Amino acid sequence: MPHPLRRPELLAPAGSLDMMRTAFAYGADAVYAGQPRYSLRVRNNSFGQLDTLAAGMAEARAAGKLFYLVANIYPHNAKIRSFEEDMAPVMEMRPDALIMADPGLMMMVRERWPEMDIHLSVQANTTNYASVRFWQSMGVKRIILSRELSLDEIAEIRDACPDMELEVFVHGALCIAYSGRCLLSGYFNHRDPNQGTCTNSCRWDYKLHEGADDAAGDVHARGDMPIGNPKHAGAVGTATRSQFDSSPGTALGGGPRHIGGSKVWLLEEGTRPGELMPIEEDEHGTYILNSKDLRAIEHVQRLVDIGIDSLKIEGRTKSPYYVARASQGYRRAIDDAVAGRPFDTRLLGELEGLASRGYTDGFYQRHHTPAHQNYLRGHSESGRSLLVGEMVGYDAQRGLAEVEVKNGFGVGDRLEFVQPEANHELQLDRLLTVDGDEIGRIPGSGRRVWLPLPAQADPAQPCFIARFL
Repeated sequence: MPHPLRRPELLAPAGSLDMMRTAFAYGADAVYAGQPRYSLRVRNNSFGQLDTLAAGMAEARAAGKLFYLVANIYPHNAKIRSFEEDMAPVMEMRPDALIMADPGLMMMVRERWPEMDIHLSVQANTTNYASVRFWQSMGVKRIILSRELSLDEIAEIRDACPDMELEVFVHGALCIAYSGRCLLSGYFNHRDPNQGTCTNSCRWDYKLHEGADDAAGDVHARGDMPIGNPKHAGAVGTATRSQFDSSPGTALGGGPRHIGGSKVWLLEEGTRPGELMPIEEDEHGTYILNSKDLRAIEHVQRLVDIGIDSLKIEGRTKSPYYVARASQGYRRAIDDAVAGRPFDTRLLGELEGLASRGYTDGFYQRHHTPAHQNYLRGHSESGRSLLVGEMVGYDAQRGLAEVEVKNGFGVGDRLEFVQPEANHELQLDRLLTVDGDEIGRIPGSGRRVWLPLPAQADPAQPCFIARFL
């Protein structure tokens, strides 16, 4: 059955105030941030500080935007006992909704803060309309649907539940496995320090690569060779049994955890050589992510036609550039879809530089037509770019922008200046050091340079600079 056309909310991640401001500037309607003690995947999150969280919510409210707070763990008894006390000062700040998964925590919120809206986390893995109706009867305002659903299944749920808010992920890392057991610490320590003392090695044939974050917040392998296989005792590179995180309560059971568990690593499973799956850990457990990121921008029109209420970008651990680029692209795709304009295939290429491991559209569409495959391939490859800098100042007298360098670039490179209202291209013909000396190339990050802006660029607006590959 047809539905009235809805303009879906664009929901972006916010791991810091800078990311939140960037998301709003580049088109997001709302952001979500994790409450560290009660949410999953809290790496690189500055909103654990109450003053930072309060500032974020106040800024969002002043801008007419929404701020959702994530509290989606499945807690053990120890966290149940502290939940209300820890959340009381946060609830006084009046987040626009809590994103939750555990029924017990939801009940506690309902009893103490009955006015608070609750969005059901994707961690609850809602895959059918009967579950949607159940959670609706429990007073949940919005359901974030499972990542395992196809577009046709999502449409069927909307038909069966026309008056329920529905949200889906459209971009970012795909978490394909979560475990409350600390896999990395088990690997480094040859036992599990979280819950119990299991000494059985994982029987999968996989290799471990050390990961590194690039300027966009994407993870890639540090070096070409893996540091070892968990089946081979002691093949852990520089790791030793004495290297533990000294901060209290870093493991799920409150015990010490190997310092390597705080880093991002990459798994290479034996049957999928060359496909590197990021693996992360925090105090709640271990997360294995798909080797390719989700990109569903080509499906925005269908999701708008279905009547989805919110399109969500994943990426709380990514950089402001990632948030800017993704928010800008999906903002344009949503506006085009609502206005009845055809999909702009150039958006595929503009997003290409955000995922060094490539993209998938997940379960949304099992098979693509040859024409669809051609424009996916052609536009993605032709538009690839790399973040090289961020504008941090402007000298109006000289007409030059001060740029903080993220990656190397030089005279002759074709650059793209990414701004909220529009992007502009320029063939770079001049590059100066901070002292005003002309140079041909700047080799890498940690430096600042001066360069001209395109005539159409607005020096008063945020600006990221990418180099076409």
